[in-house]
Amino acid sequence: MEKVIGIDLGTTNSCVAIVENGTPVVIPNRGGYKTTPSMVAVTEAGKRLVGHIAKRQAITNAENTVYAAKRLIGRKWNSPQVKNAVATSSYRIVEGPHNDVRIVLRDKEFSVPEISAMVLQEMKVIAEDYLGEAVTKAVVTVPAYFNDNQRQATKDAGEIAGLDVIRIINEPTAAALSYGFGRNIEKTVAVYDFGGGTFDISILEIGAHGVFKVIATAGDTFLGGEDVDARIIDWLVSGFKEEHGIDLRQDRMALQRLKDAAEKAKCELSSVRETEVNLPFIISSGRNEALHLQRSLTRQTLEELSDDLIERTVDICRQTLEDAKLEKDEIEEVVLVGGMTRMPRIQQAVQQFFEKEPNKGVHPDEVVALGAAIQGAALVDDKQEMILLDVTPHALGIMTFGSYFEELIPQNTTVPTHRTKIFTTSRDNQTAVKILVMQGESQRAEENELLGEFILTGLRRAAKGQVEIEVTFEINADGIVSVRAKDLETSLEQSIQVTATSGLTRDEIKSMMDNAKDDLVDRRTSEEFEAARQEAEKLISEIEKLFPQVQQIVASSDFGRDAIEKAKAIVDKARAAIERKDAAAVKEQLEGLTRTHRMFKGVVAKT
Repeated sequence: MEKVIGIDLGTTNSCVAIVENGTPVVIPNRGGYKTTPSMVAVTEAGKRLVGHIAKRQAITNAENTVYAAKRLIGRKWNSPQVKNAVATSSYRIVEGPHNDVRIVLRDKEFSVPEISAMVLQEMKVIAEDYLGEAVTKAVVTVPAYFNDNQRQATKDAGEIAGLDVIRIINEPTAAALSYGFGRNIEKTVAVYDFGGGTFDISILEIGAHGVFKVIATAGDTFLGGEDVDARIIDWLVSGFKEEHGIDLRQDRMALQRLKDAAEKAKCELSSVRETEVNLPFIISSGRNEALHLQRSLTRQTLEELSDDLIERTVDICRQTLEDAKLEKDEIEEVVLVGGMTRMPRIQQAVQQFFEKEPNKGVHPDEVVALGAAIQGAALVDDKQEMILLDVTPHALGIMTFGSYFEELIPQNTTVPTHRTKIFTTSRDNQTAVKILVMQGESQRAEENELLGEFILTGLRRAAKGQVEIEVTFEINADGIVSVRAKDLETSLEQSIQVTATSGLTRDEIKSMMDNAKDDLVDRRTSEEFEAARQEAEKLISEIEKLFPQVQQIVASSDFGRDAIEKAKAIVDKARAAIERKDAAAVKEQLEGLTRTHRMFKGVVAKT
């Protein structure tokens, strides 16, 4: 059966999993860690770094290290979230050619799906190293509240990374799959997912025969641990400014050090009541004296700084319960997902709102990737008895006269589905009507996301309101939206398949795919060389240690002298191959080095 990996493409960390022999498992990376930082950097030499290696050099290369790219994916340049990121990020964010977002690293512009593709490609490599075979298919998770453009941008990122993303699945839904997998339970469950960049709440009914039905979902795609970090950074910056009159935000390296310290302090305060933030030599004053930042942060202060953010999540939970038409006591289990749910204040807020102790039985950082792997296995295995019924996170409709949004498919409608509504023309003798397909919750059309548009022409001339147009919306299981408009009298018809856009053209995606392939070949080659080099240098060192003894023992015979010369030649060839960084040549010399080492050890052992 074809292997399908499950990837949780997170804001702060990413995780990859697979189902092996019926059991979902998280795949550790080369360092043995089960999660990998969603960070990408470009070095001075133009080399791309991803994950832990990118995070380790972030402070010294702040301007060329990207974090939290997921918060920008699929967004328009003029959105308030992008403006916020431009003002607070240590890396440069600029406007792209399609009103999209680009990130500048070493004077080269990268699209956000391209940055995310580098993280996805790292997940692909981790899985391939573990499985010992190529992987092409994946299920990738997204926040439940992502709109169609954000979902498409994530799919594009997968394509650039060389993955066929066979399904995009909502993160809370994936967590519920993992929670309910193989347990044969019947429960109404709320999944409270507070991650690094996004917040989601989903309410699901889990049936005993593998049926997972989402009743309602809601969230905020710009609310997460990053915002809690930002509050700590603001607190540190303002304290330092009061003391020294210097704004640390003006220095990118200082800002990256503050970010690291804020994240570390936040994590520590989940288990201790007070922590020290100590950043020596944070900046130099005008008189060239080095200034240090040292402040104590208590759990109580952190809670005060972030209380309104936590309250926002509770408000969303309240609204979602109303949307689901459920009372609190009808929720049988509240499952906590995402790194932020380790914070005691968040656990307390969830317990107070739902009036029950939340379930901490799933691993907050791994459960989403495990659920994605379960869904992946179910999609390629006919014997898997699992049915997943998800919902549309946003309402879908069209713009009507007066710039109003007319909803056709309400939020939280189970997919697949279709809905039809009849509209009339708004002007006398109108011969064409423009259909603007939109997604969102606002009654004002301009406040919602435009997904696509088309024109129905050739209408008969009539007084306004006399030509009836039937509009039909259809969503399939993959969330693809099709819209059809029909003149009821003439049966004239026009339709569109709404392909959401990530802001990239097909040519751009193809070019990025080629670049990603080249980069992967370079990385694989350098990793192969590195492994061969280490092995060769170890053998050369061992041989050279044994040289004096072996020379003493065998120098008296012609055969012995000949063997010594051959050994020296092998070592010289290996050194030259290492110098040239020729992986194939180093590998070729390994056999001779191993043979020489074995022979030398044998000669010494006999004396």
